[in-house]
Amino acid sequence: RQEVGIWRQRGYQRVSPISRKLLNHWSDPDRENRILFAQREAAETAIFLAEVVGRRDYTPSLSGVDWRDILTEANDTHNARLPRVALKLATGTGKTVVMAMLIAWQTINKVASARDARFSKRFLVITPGITIRDRLRVLQPSADENYYLERDLVPQELWPMLLEAQVV
Repeated sequence: RQEVGIWRQRGYQRVSPISRKLLNHWSDPDRENRILFAQREAAETAIFLAEVVGRRDYTPSLSGVDWRDILTEANDTHNARLPRVALKLATGTGKTVVMAMLIAWQTINKVASARDARFSKRFLVITPGITIRDRLRVLQPSADENYYLERDLVPQELWPMLLEAQVV
């Protein structure tokens, strides 16, 4: 959290222009429909790990911890070397909003830089039942009632790029 906080204070250095635009949009204090800090911090952490820590020239900051080593070791041990990052948020914190933020971040970056393997515009959401599956339709950008519009998660000029998301 400390490293992400410093990175936030320094203006989200070393991320794509699209990511910076989204991060600044989400953190805008003048937004009418503000993102909760815990939701923003969760999305920031995922972006930090993918775009900053994931860089070849990443050097650990204050703590001296190299998150790449920790993540690589955990993925080698538990995920058959398939790189994964998980975020844990308590009940009622807005996990669906965070999912929408991350889908928007991934999709818009992929559309802007189609060859960048760090990003995707295809998503599989697995739910424990049809009730929750139905609730998560808000993750479909094409749905009449979606979180991207309802929560103002994407600046208007980036909206056409988000429509290329494929959420199943």
